[in-house]
Amino acid sequence: MNPALLASVLSLLATVAAQPYDHYDMGWVNGYRQGFNFQCPHGELLVAIRSYFSEKEGSDRLWSFECQAVPENLGEPSDCWWDDINRAGLEWTSTCTRNGLVAGVQSKYFESTLDREWQFYCCYYKRRCPYSCMKTTDVPEYYREEGEMVIPAYGYFIRGAQTTFSGVLRDRQWKYILCRLTDFDCEFENL
Repeated sequence: MNPALLASVLSLLATVAAQPYDHYDMGWVNGYRQGFNFQCPHGELLVAIRSYFSEKEGSDRLWSFECQAVPENLGEPSDCWWDDINRAGLEWTSTCTRNGLVAGVQSKYFESTLDREWQFYCCYYKRRCPYSCMKTTDVPEYYREEGEMVIPAYGYFIRGAQTTFSGVLRDRQWKYILCRLTDFDCEFENL
């Protein structure tokens, strides 16, 4: 092999290897400091959430979401709505009202607080009731890290979240509220 060509190829490989990992090709729904509105297709619910933090980009995160069709026994959603909204810079706990499940998320970035406000898009399936609910551990585990949450088992759904905001680090940690749904209609709301 030509020594000049080999040196050129090795130089190019060394340059590529030294570049930081590019997080721009991960299917993010937003750019830094941009709002977004993500909704799963009709009859699907949120099953995975991923985010990547950047201090130099306004202490903001890129976000991506994945959806999955609901089990056939749940049928079609009978109603969907945007639930309560939080204010940037504040802690927030939100569980979909009327036994709803999370089928989307919208968010708006605020330069003044270097934080976002959040709102869940919730869908109601007949009169099914949540049970066997749990909270995940902190996502991300530490502020300013990459965060990822995937539903741990089939049959669990995201009902909401609890989030804390660090005014010093300008970042959020999330604990997602996961529940199963009864196989029968019930009369109770927000168990």
